[in-house]
Amino acid sequence: MPLLPVGVASTIGSLPHVDPSDAVDFVLRTHPKLPAAPSLPARSRREGMIAQAAQGVAGIAVHDDGSLHVVESALDPEAPLTDPGFGGDSYVGLRAFLNAVSERRGPIKLSLTGPVTLGVALHLLGVAPELAFRVAGAAVRQRAAALLDHVGRRVPQAQLVVFVDEPALGSAMFPDFPLAPLAAVDLVSGALAALERGAVTGLHCCGTADWRLLLQAGPQVLSMPTDAGVESSAGALASFLDRGGWVAWGAVPTDRPIGTTVERLWRMLTVLWCTLVTEGGCDPVLLRTQSMITPACGLYRHGVPQAEQVMIHTRRLAERLHDQAVGVRLQIGA
Repeated sequence: MPLLPVGVASTIGSLPHVDPSDAVDFVLRTHPKLPAAPSLPARSRREGMIAQAAQGVAGIAVHDDGSLHVVESALDPEAPLTDPGFGGDSYVGLRAFLNAVSERRGPIKLSLTGPVTLGVALHLLGVAPELAFRVAGAAVRQRAAALLDHVGRRVPQAQLVVFVDEPALGSAMFPDFPLAPLAAVDLVSGALAALERGAVTGLHCCGTADWRLLLQAGPQVLSMPTDAGVESSAGALASFLDRGGWVAWGAVPTDRPIGTTVERLWRMLTVLWCTLVTEGGCDPVLLRTQSMITPACGLYRHGVPQAEQVMIHTRRLAERLHDQAVGVRLQIGA
């Protein structure tokens, strides 16, 4: 299971910067213990989630505005990616990041758009559900393997932490969702399995979800906003923690004002932990020692000054978490 810094801060995916060097400087300055490769959709819409995931998929053309043109008759789940590398305009942020951390020996965090989210996007463009999700699953598994190989060559000493980003999974239990819930879990599980040979695997969903369902996919780190309803899955989360799983708490909102101090956000997080302990039997020590702090979602729609403030709050919360985690470890003699 994950061997990560205790009480660490990181980000989720996108940043608002236009200059890749500025984005990398921001990452290394605001969360140096677990720096995250940025995507930069403000620089190019080709760095958006769906555009990145669709790059190189046979039968799909990605336009400069990030939109897709799909020729359904040319889609083939068995076809290899026509562009399996990371040299195009879709991955400028990733390349700048890897150049900056090429000598790093500590952990680094990367993100990959998940197959359910890509499949939903293809279905919304008119592709039949079965074909859409088969193509998406195959494409993401290939991209995952290519990412491990590429980053392994560029930063061979680093420990890789790769999050599969699945915002669409929050709707998986809706009656009109185009894929059965367990089929969605299997699809995500395949993507995580493709990453497990070389990375600590994470699963991120940025909204309310059936967290019991998401845990069935088998991530090593579960990433969620703190107000995403995990209380209803407290028992499943307790078992996950007992098995050594980690939680990335999206404790700093990205869709509303955050205030000038972290007091309210820290109070919300600790109240949530108390609920998980009393209602679900979660171990209060594991809740603190197997946790990290992130913003709730990506920061692309923020201005750079607002992103700075979000990360100041994220880092301050992470420092409090670190102090508590160290304190409880000392109390139990760990």
